[in-house]
Amino acid sequence: MLELSKHALAKKPYHVLAKPGEISEKVLVVGDPGRADLIARELLSDARLVNLHRGFNTYTGFFKGTRVTVATHGIGGPSAAIVVEELKMLGAKLIVRLGTCGGLTRKVSLGDTVVALAALHNPGGTVAMYAPGVSYPAVADPEVVLELERALKEEGLNVHRGVVASSDAFHAEEANLPLWSGLGALAVEMECATVFTVARLRGLKVGAALIVIDNLATGEFMEAGAEKRRELELRAAKGVLEALCRLQA
Repeated sequence: MLELSKHALAKKPYHVLAKPGEISEKVLVVGDPGRADLIARELLSDARLVNLHRGFNTYTGFFKGTRVTVATHGIGGPSAAIVVEELKMLGAKLIVRLGTCGGLTRKVSLGDTVVALAALHNPGGTVAMYAPGVSYPAVADPEVVLELERALKEEGLNVHRGVVASSDAFHAEEANLPLWSGLGALAVEMECATVFTVARLRGLKVGAALIVIDNLATGEFMEAGAEKRRELELRAAKGVLEALCRLQA
């Protein structure tokens, strides 16, 4: 009986309670439900709320005539893995994370955008649950990377392309600055390694664009709620949505 119950849960969303047909093949995912609300309100036409359960605010609407979904994945790997899995169950084929990050080098300035080629991460955690005993590569799809870079530059953003570090402990990140920067990581965030791994294992195309809101190397920080930050989020979201429109799911 227990095995049947697990099988049933694996085939049916448990947290993102959208109905079949309510999720687009093309999905923009964000960590903050408030950012999902903002993007849906400001950039989508005919946006319809299809999930509020567990704070995973999810909307489906249209951007320049293309049907897209904007979904919340929450904070950290475990939460992001749940949402990627359940979006796949509901019909997603292409997922792009739009998040924020902290720069790890002086070359990356506040307000810049980092398009992640791949994400390094410590052994263990959510990724190890999916690939136990294996150093599984957490990488984005090359065509998604290139289209994101192109579309974000068209929005006038300063874009960097490279490896990022995925952290499981927000308030312990500064201690790891020498290691991550020494390995060539441009920025630190919390979900890319998991999103890339789960997406690849489930046959989804995947990528990520990250807005630099602080820099661990310089100590600079952009306040949450600042008008400049809101404008950056919307410009980056427009770039990601444009890329989603152009890409094949």
